[in-house]
Amino acid sequence: MRALISGAGVAGPTLAWFLAKTGPHVTIVEKSHSLLPIGQNIDVNGTALSVIKKMGLMDELRRLNTTEKGTQFVDTNGRQLASFPLKEGSVSATSEYKILRRDLVKMLAEASLKLPHVEYMFNTTIEKVHSSDGDAVKVELSNGEVYEYDLFQYFSSEDVTVIDKNMYAVYGNITRLSGDNDIRMPCNDAQKKAWDIAARSDRQTQHALIRSEFADADWQAQRLFDMMDQSPDFYFKAIQQIKMSKWSNGRVVCIGDAAYAPTPLTGASLALLGAYVLAGELSKLNPGENPASALKAYETNFRPFVEETQWTAWQRQLFRAAMWVISKIVAVPWFASRHDENKEDANFPLPQ
Repeated sequence: MRALISGAGVAGPTLAWFLAKTGPHVTIVEKSHSLLPIGQNIDVNGTALSVIKKMGLMDELRRLNTTEKGTQFVDTNGRQLASFPLKEGSVSATSEYKILRRDLVKMLAEASLKLPHVEYMFNTTIEKVHSSDGDAVKVELSNGEVYEYDLFQYFSSEDVTVIDKNMYAVYGNITRLSGDNDIRMPCNDAQKKAWDIAARSDRQTQHALIRSEFADADWQAQRLFDMMDQSPDFYFKAIQQIKMSKWSNGRVVCIGDAAYAPTPLTGASLALLGAYVLAGELSKLNPGENPASALKAYETNFRPFVEETQWTAWQRQLFRAAMWVISKIVAVPWFASRHDENKEDANFPLPQ
């Protein structure tokens, strides 16, 4: 089997790794000149953590941990109002398996490249899908060449519902000063229209909006403004949810955010799980068999969990955070024991 994957994010390299372990030749095309060094902090937990374990990457995941110590709320003078420290192995506002998206993507990509028959083509885009029927899918790339593949993982805007959450996230690394502690102040207020425009604009426009919105924030706002211009991985993104009526058509399939971007805090985990499930279904095919049946099985088995996650992601995260605070206040030890981030999701144990 020859497989083409569009996008070197979280899902693409994960799918490439599991596919290559069973023999197919895998090509990943990425429009950027390299792996993108941007993105938010990601918590890898639950069943998704089991995927990382199967890839033998747990030690690397721990090594790349952001080393965050928790979350702290401060006033305009920097005085602590509330603190939520990391509690390893249990529910807390910060995970012991928190990693920057750029580091997670690099870790997954490097792992896939260690396997035979995996290649990456950067500065390359999909220009046209000529056919996805019959014995192969014909794809024209930006280099002008037309290639034939047995399977094509792609993002399509057809039959897609985009749900705006009226929230925007901004991330970026800045230089650490000697007076800094291990806690950072989150800034996340927004005025919908201005932020929506900025999310679709250039970096200069985004910087201007951030300066305007937080001009009177005090604390260390001015320092953040100054360092924002120098941040090598500045990242500004609208929070959206993606829903597709179906995830595949013939030999073409969508995974990860392209098919089912949920909400913050769950996207990377769904991408890891989706790639694993899809690769598992494809591994059941006989040599030369059309993958359409495997693509349908992937959706049948995984969609219920995705839809449940999209519906409850916000509620679950708020509930976990709130109940963790309550458990600290009233000392309810049974709660922490029931929210182990190493434990697989009850609604989706990892298929073997």
